[in-house]
Amino acid sequence: MNHSVAGAIAGLAGTVVMTAAMRAMFRALPEKDRYPLPPRLITDRVVGPTGLMDALDEPERRDLTLALHYGYGAAAGALYPAIARRIGGPAAVTGVGYGLAVWGASYLGWIPAMRILTPATRHPPARNSLMLAAHVVWGGVTGVTAAYLMGVGKERRSAAEPMEGARDCAPTVREPA
Repeated sequence: MNHSVAGAIAGLAGTVVMTAAMRAMFRALPEKDRYPLPPRLITDRVVGPTGLMDALDEPERRDLTLALHYGYGAAAGALYPAIARRIGGPAAVTGVGYGLAVWGASYLGWIPAMRILTPATRHPPARNSLMLAAHVVWGGVTGVTAAYLMGVGKERRSAAEPMEGARDCAPTVREPA
């Protein structure tokens, strides 16, 4: 499978799990911190000025928010395999690191730079914790799913011959000297 396609599918899968995690963690936030989460705020800020949000009812706004959120997750996932190949290491660990990098580049970088949202440093700690945890989930799922879809570790080889890319999905086992 093409690595970018595998990454996009993995990013989409990661976004599904991430969204479920965000919803669960949102309910645990202090009442004062339970204002709309970033995907909705970003959709309102980016799409709102076009007038489209006014033309939609609430379920349609929610669907649009989810579609854009899943699209962003898939797009970020499509870039993951190229980064992971350069970094190496276990897929779950590389994926988590990538998820945190996506969070930083988004919520401390381009989103505030484009004046869509204020930087994460201006949001309550509980909300930042939620979003960081959600990106850990997204990255871990994306990394492991991408490795699976790209066939990392599927080749049959002799025990003496290491699998190409095996370090991407399994811990290293060393034989005693």
